[in-house]
Amino acid sequence: MWPALTGLSAVFLVEMLDNSILNVALPTIGRQFAASATTLQWVTGAYSVVFGGLMLAFGALADRVGRRKVMLTGLVLLGLASLATVAVTAAWQLIAVRALMGVAAAMTTPGSLALAFRLFPGDRLRVRATTLISTVGIVGLAVGPTAGGLVLAIAPWQVLLLVNVPIAALAFVGIRAGIPADDPGGLHRDPIDGIGAALGTATIVLALLAPTFFVEAGAAAVLPWLTIAAALIAGAGFVVRQRTARYPLLDLHLIARPLVSSGLALKAAATLATAGLGYLVTLHLQFGLGWSPAEAALGMLPQVVVLIAGGAVITPLITRVGLTKAAWLSATAVVCGLAVYSALGPFGYAGIALALALVAAGMRVVGVVAGNNVMRGLPENRTTIGAALIDTAGEVTTGIGIALSGTILAAIAPGALTAPPILAFTYAGVALTVLSAALVGWGILRSRRPEPS
Repeated sequence: MWPALTGLSAVFLVEMLDNSILNVALPTIGRQFAASATTLQWVTGAYSVVFGGLMLAFGALADRVGRRKVMLTGLVLLGLASLATVAVTAAWQLIAVRALMGVAAAMTTPGSLALAFRLFPGDRLRVRATTLISTVGIVGLAVGPTAGGLVLAIAPWQVLLLVNVPIAALAFVGIRAGIPADDPGGLHRDPIDGIGAALGTATIVLALLAPTFFVEAGAAAVLPWLTIAAALIAGAGFVVRQRTARYPLLDLHLIARPLVSSGLALKAAATLATAGLGYLVTLHLQFGLGWSPAEAALGMLPQVVVLIAGGAVITPLITRVGLTKAAWLSATAVVCGLAVYSALGPFGYAGIALALALVAAGMRVVGVVAGNNVMRGLPENRTTIGAALIDTAGEVTTGIGIALSGTILAAIAPGALTAPPILAFTYAGVALTVLSAALVGWGILRSRRPEPS
């Protein structure tokens, strides 16, 4: 099993490491290519938008042609796209390379959870495997910026993307050696719904673009609202298509299953809270408390420490209370963390640190448990698209969390964001708390309903 675990962990490491390690190089890239702030944003945004937009389509494809096959193809594409970095001579070329990496990530990431679920029988082994895989990724997320900064001191920025090549090669070898090819009996042969895939991709891409437009242009601009309207129209078209198509891309009856819908809601609440709180605290420490960027980075350590160390409590907690109650408790901890930030954040760093720790603890558990619950609620031949749903929910709500926080700050403190009042952070925290609490409450209510036979 160790080759398989090594390969799957390497896949998740690439996803977590990718943007975090590249962010530190953006100033260097901007100087080399004389790139604007908007161009630099697309260097990271192109990856996220393509990744989020294509996960459902590739998840559906993997459930039909083979999860292992799609993942191995994605790893080859990732290695080739990363190697192409050495030939980049302009910012638009780098954006294109990042988009190709997003395609590769959409092919590989959902399959990691689906293959882990298929490889290990029983909830306890699946939780242990998922905890190990996610811990490797979270360590990469935590050390990425520091490692990237050290590398930039002695090497060009291209090295930060070339590191994907050996990791992708390790993942390829581990998965090929440790995971057998998919059993045809565990796949399904329904034709791919091309129209549904196009509408679903358009909905997710527009939903991911809208938060960026809100932060950049502000709530008074027309473009963000047009983007939201287009996302809603595409989303409505997707739902109608899935309800009427003979072979839908995504069977909506499966999403309505209690384990699936509750798991997605709890996962969405946790990622919304983590992204929104991280955005607020970074600004709060610098603009509200007057900390330097380096001090603000150190101020995020409670979150990093809990995310890394929290893996040790997942299995004992699940053994004691079960998967469903563990999901409830961890999601509730996320909401409590946001409430603590809203209530105590204005009074100093102690409240902020406690909030970071609570949200990180909840996120660490719910990230594993909610994913396993979604997979448990799906037929075996739909597990990859289920994993894609989990990742898509995380991508979309991450954007919503940042956009909601940024829009509230901009509304209360219009103009340059140099000294927003402390109350602005409180109002944004309250908004995040209410939205996360609504998702958690709905998720808990859904999980109490009986599963269909």
